[in-house]
Amino acid sequence: MSGQLPTRQLGDSRVAEIILGQSPPSSAYNDNENGLPFFQGKADFGLLHPTPRMWCNAGQKFARFGDVLMSVRAPVGDVNIATGDCVIGRGVAAIRAGAEVDPWFLYFALHYSKPTLEDRATGSTFASINKTTLEDLEIPLAERSEQVAIGAVLRQVVEKIEQEGLAGDVATELKRAAMRELFTRGLRGEAQKETEIGPMPESWNPRTILDLCEIWSGGTPRKSVTEYWNGDIPWVSGKDLKRPALDDAIDHVSAAGVDAGSRLAPEGAVLLLVRGMGLAKDLPVAVINRPMAFNQDVKALVTRGAYSGQFLRSAIYAGKERLLSQIVPSAHGTMTLNLNDVETFKVACPSDPDEAKDIVTILHTLDRKIDLHQKKREVLEELFESLLHKLMTGEIAVSDLDLSALSPASTQPEEATA
Repeated sequence: MSGQLPTRQLGDSRVAEIILGQSPPSSAYNDNENGLPFFQGKADFGLLHPTPRMWCNAGQKFARFGDVLMSVRAPVGDVNIATGDCVIGRGVAAIRAGAEVDPWFLYFALHYSKPTLEDRATGSTFASINKTTLEDLEIPLAERSEQVAIGAVLRQVVEKIEQEGLAGDVATELKRAAMRELFTRGLRGEAQKETEIGPMPESWNPRTILDLCEIWSGGTPRKSVTEYWNGDIPWVSGKDLKRPALDDAIDHVSAAGVDAGSRLAPEGAVLLLVRGMGLAKDLPVAVINRPMAFNQDVKALVTRGAYSGQFLRSAIYAGKERLLSQIVPSAHGTMTLNLNDVETFKVACPSDPDEAKDIVTILHTLDRKIDLHQKKREVLEELFESLLHKLMTGEIAVSDLDLSALSPASTQPEEATA
């Protein structure tokens, strides 16, 4: 077990050089790659490296390959690594490793220091940090050889996280392409026909959600009644609807809570977000794998029996752009889907329920692949946070690590290896 790492101020010239960004004149910005990549803040950052959206041919402050780029204005403390010369605006600082610091170690030490910088940020409207705050920041500093080892281990984990993210994106795009094909051509090699909602196989028909299922409303039990919130029944809100299938929710209620203020949707029902900021980005809709309660921002679509919830969810998602176009802001600006628009929304539906089952089987296989990558990424993210804390506090040294923890088998979720 290693001891507590010593710390040094970031402003020490042997540790780092700090370069605050400056906004070039607006006439110098362009999106046709004229000049150097221009980074303004967190919006340009990726997992490890930024992606240019704008270029600049008259910059005043510059970063170079290997510099740590830090967001210094709303939000504060996020970091990336520059992949080459670039221009930095007011929302970014470039932090260049000094003679006694390994650049990758510096990157992870600053990543570890983000909560400290957030606490020290000032500004009532937009949080920000200045050069003095950065100079005064104490960062852990191991011996140089240990710095290199720490940077290498943590970088390996982050690169694996990035790989899983990219693999998940590829699988998701594959599923989108499969859905477009399945819901316009089907599985029986039929000729297509044009309908009011687009092309579909000759024997298929557009059908409304209300024709295929019942639509239930939910609610929120009173928060002040402890009895309502001490149960084990999942209670779904918009923050839970992030995957095609739900096994649980963040919050739970009792049977009394369901009776007092919510409703229990049966296993296999589809939960659709109809109000909330989540609608601004996508269409949160999921099938539940056990009975669940749900709040007033969610509707439960309970199938009438001929078609499963899995098919209904896929059919809705295949036509999500049409449904998203019906979203309107409420008086308070919250994104909302009106009940009538949900009831009358039409989906492509095969006349043969067996064809619907076959489609579900194909899409379920793709969903499992996507879910596998998501779970592997989550395992790796937990591993990274644990290693970052232990290495930066000196609780462990790299020599203490069993590096088999970074092998593919060890980062694979249990259900994926079954």
